[in-house]
Amino acid sequence: MAFAALVSLAKTIYLILNYHQTSIPTPFRNQIKSIHKNVSFLQAVLPDFPKTPSSLEHRIRDLAYKAEDVVEIVWSDKVRDSSKSKLKQPNQNHENLCYDFPDLEKVTKEVEAIVKEVRERHKEVVVGFDKELIEVKEKLLRDQSNLEFVPIVGMPGIGKTTLAKYTYEDALFEKHFDVRGWIRVSQHYNFDQIVSSLGASIGLSNAKIEMDDVFRKLVDRRYLIVLDDIWSVEAWDELQRMFPDNGNKSRIMFTTRLLDLATSIASDGIWIHHMQLLNEISSWELLRNRIFGDKPCPSELEPLGRMVAACCSGLPLAIVVISGLLAVDQKTVAVWEKVAQDVKSAISENDSQFDKILSLSYTHLPHHLRPLFLYLGGFPQDYEMPVSKLVKLWVAEGFLKQSGSNKSLEEIAEDYLEDLIKRNLVSAAKRKPNGRIKRFGLHDLMREMCIRKAQEHNFFLHVRGSLDQGTKILRRVSVAHSDMDFLYGSAIHTVICLCDRKQGKKCSFDNCRLLRILDLIDAQEYFYKSDSSSNSLPDHLFELFHLRYLALDYPFSIPAAISNLRNLQTLIIALDNHHLKPVELPVEIWRLPQLRHILIASCVFPSEQGATIALENLQTLFKAVNFVCSEEILVKIPNLKKLGILYKGDDEKTYEKDYELQNLATLQTLEDLKIEMCNFPKEKPRLGPDFPKKLKNLTLSGVGLPWEDFKIVSSLSNLQVLKLRDNACIGETWETTDGGFSQLEFLLIDQSHFENWITESSHFPRLKFLVLHHCWSLVGIPEDVGDFSALELIEVDDCNACLKESAKMMKSYLDDTYGDGMVLVRFVTG
Repeated sequence: MAFAALVSLAKTIYLILNYHQTSIPTPFRNQIKSIHKNVSFLQAVLPDFPKTPSSLEHRIRDLAYKAEDVVEIVWSDKVRDSSKSKLKQPNQNHENLCYDFPDLEKVTKEVEAIVKEVRERHKEVVVGFDKELIEVKEKLLRDQSNLEFVPIVGMPGIGKTTLAKYTYEDALFEKHFDVRGWIRVSQHYNFDQIVSSLGASIGLSNAKIEMDDVFRKLVDRRYLIVLDDIWSVEAWDELQRMFPDNGNKSRIMFTTRLLDLATSIASDGIWIHHMQLLNEISSWELLRNRIFGDKPCPSELEPLGRMVAACCSGLPLAIVVISGLLAVDQKTVAVWEKVAQDVKSAISENDSQFDKILSLSYTHLPHHLRPLFLYLGGFPQDYEMPVSKLVKLWVAEGFLKQSGSNKSLEEIAEDYLEDLIKRNLVSAAKRKPNGRIKRFGLHDLMREMCIRKAQEHNFFLHVRGSLDQGTKILRRVSVAHSDMDFLYGSAIHTVICLCDRKQGKKCSFDNCRLLRILDLIDAQEYFYKSDSSSNSLPDHLFELFHLRYLALDYPFSIPAAISNLRNLQTLIIALDNHHLKPVELPVEIWRLPQLRHILIASCVFPSEQGATIALENLQTLFKAVNFVCSEEILVKIPNLKKLGILYKGDDEKTYEKDYELQNLATLQTLEDLKIEMCNFPKEKPRLGPDFPKKLKNLTLSGVGLPWEDFKIVSSLSNLQVLKLRDNACIGETWETTDGGFSQLEFLLIDQSHFENWITESSHFPRLKFLVLHHCWSLVGIPEDVGDFSALELIEVDDCNACLKESAKMMKSYLDDTYGDGMVLVRFVTG
C-alpha cells in the first residue's frame, strides 16, 4: 500500500501548489515542495523492489500517511488563519490529530532519511468441464415431467458457478425452455432484492416486482431457473413459493457448498452433481488455454507450465488466477520460473495452499494496481457497483497518477480495471454496447483475500454491526448496519455507508477533519428528518475542507457554504420517485475549481453570472432542468464529456424561452448527451442543426423530431449508441440513406408510433444490437435488417402482435441463413 499512499500524498501537495497559491506562506511552500520531490522519487523506484511485502514498504506507507496528515492539517490551519473560517478546532475529548509547523519540518526530515535509505537499497535491486457439462445437460433434459432440481455441490473455487453458467448459456436450452432466469442468493441475502433481480432476469419490467408477478410469469411455461450460491434451507423456503410445478419439464438448477442443503432441497430427486478436482492433464489444458487460447505453448515454457498447473491441486480458480500472472507478465523462461518457484513455496509452507496461491496473485500485482484491487474488498458480498461510481471513488482517493497520455484519470482507472480483469482477479459482469465495463464481479474467495490483505495493511475496514472497542480506526471504512457512532478520529479519510438505514442515532462528522469521501447513497435519514417540512444539511458538513466526494440520497438544499469545499470533485444526489423537485444549486458552485462530476437526478444549474472561474475540470453535468445552452455558460464548462438535460414546460415562460440548443455543437469534448422533453402542450424547444462531432452516445426522449430531419443525427461519424424514447421522432415513415450511422452499434426505439421503416443492408454497417419496445404501430422489421453484417441481437416485446410475428419470421430466416443461434432474436414482456 506504499504506492497508493505516495500517490495520494503527491496529489494533495499538487493541489495545494497549483490551486491554493494565495493562501500558502513561503516556508510552507518550500517544505511541501521538498516532500513532493522526494515522494516523486519513491514513486518511481518502488515498482523495482521485490514484489513480496517488506518492512521497508510498510515504513514508507506509514510515513506517507503521516506526512499527508501533517500537510493537510497545517494547510487547513493556514487557510483558517487567513480567511477567519469557522472551521472547528479539534475536540480534545476525541482522538484527533493535532500538528503544527515544527511537525512539518520533522516529517520533511523523516522523508529525506527514508529516501536516502531507499537510494542505497535501490543500487542493489536491479479449460476442463466437458464431461460434467454433458452430465448436467442430461439431467436437465430428462423426460420427467414434474419440476426437478439439479444441485451442483462442491468446495469454494472448484467451478460450480462456471459450470452452471456454461450450461445456462447453452443455445440448446434457449430453445428448450420458454423462460430462463438467473439469480445469485449468497449467504447474506435480501429477499426483496432477490425477487426484483429474478423478475428482471426473466423479462419483467415492473417498477416494483412482487412474488406473484414472478409466479404469473412462470406459470404454464417451461422454465429454467438458476439459484447460484444458496446457503440455507430458510432461503429456499422463502423462494420456492415463486416456482410453480407446471408438469412440463421445468427445472431449477442451484449451486451450493453444502451437501446437506442440496440433499434437503432435492429430497425428491436423489441425483446430485458433485464437482470433482481436475486431473493434471485437464489442469494443464485449462492453464494453457487461459494463457494462449488456440495458439500452442512455446516448447521451452511447457514444462514449467505443467509444473505450475500440477501445483494448483486441480482447483480451477487457482489455475485461472495463476494463469493471470503468467499471461500478463513477459512470457519468458525466467519469469515463469519465478512464478513456479513462488507457487511451490506457497504450497510447501502449510496446508492452506489455496489461500497461498490466491495471495500470489496479489503479491505479483504492480504497485499501482494493489490499492485498486484491495479497495474492492470494502464492499459487501455480491454488492453490485457501477464502474462509473468506482472510478470516481478511486480518483477521489488519490490512487491514480496522471500519465503522459491525454487520458483523463477516469479513463486511466477504467484501463486499470481492465488490467485486473485480464489478470483474472475481477470478472466483467456486464459490459456496455461499446465494450467498456458497466458492472464487475468479484469471486467470494477473492473478496475474502481482499479483506485479509486490506486489514493486514491497515488499508480498509468493512464494519458490520458494532465495532470492537480495541479496533484501530483506519483511514477508510465501509459500514453496514451500523450507526457509525464510532467515527471519532480525524485520521478517517473515507466513509462509505452500505446499509438501508431508516432510523436510529444521527451521526456527526465534524470531528473527521480530514474526511475526503462521504458516501451515504445507500443510507437514508442520516440527515433527513421525516417529520420536517424542510431539510438541510448540517453546517459542519461544509467545514470539511478536504472533502472530495459527497454522495447523498435525498434532495437537500445546497447552501452557499458549499464554496468552502474547495477540493470537491464529485457531488451526487440520488432522488427517488417521491422527491421530484429539482435541487437548486447555488451560484457558489462556480467557485469549486476541482469539480469533475455533478450527478443529480434533477437540478437547476446556476447561470454563469457571478461565476468567478471556469469549471475546466467538469466532465459530467447530469441532469440539469431547463438548462439554457448559452455561449457564455458553455465556454465556462469547456471540457464536458457527459451532459443530461430535462426540459419541462411548466408555465407560459418556459414555452416562450429560447434554450439556445444550437450552441451544443460548440462542446468539442462532449461524448454522451441525453435530452428529455415533457409537458410541452405548445411548441417544444428545437434542436440545433448540428450536434457535437465527438458524440458517442445519444439519448433523445420526447423531443418530437421529424424523421425527415433525423439526418443531423445519422451524420454523426462517431455515434455508437442511440436511444430514442417517448416519441423522440415523429412521423409515419423512417427512411434511412447511405452513409449514415457509420459507427452505430446499438439502437433502441422505445415508445414510438411510426408505422414504416425503410432501410437497406448497407445503411447500418456496424449495428450489433437492435431493440424495439412499445413500437405499437410498426408493421414489421425490414427484411434487409436480417442482412446487417454485424448483427448479433434483435429484441422485441409483446406490445405489437404484428411486430412480434415479424420478429419470429426474421428469426427463422436468420437461423436458416446463418445457422442456429448466430443471431439471437429475443422476446421480452412489455
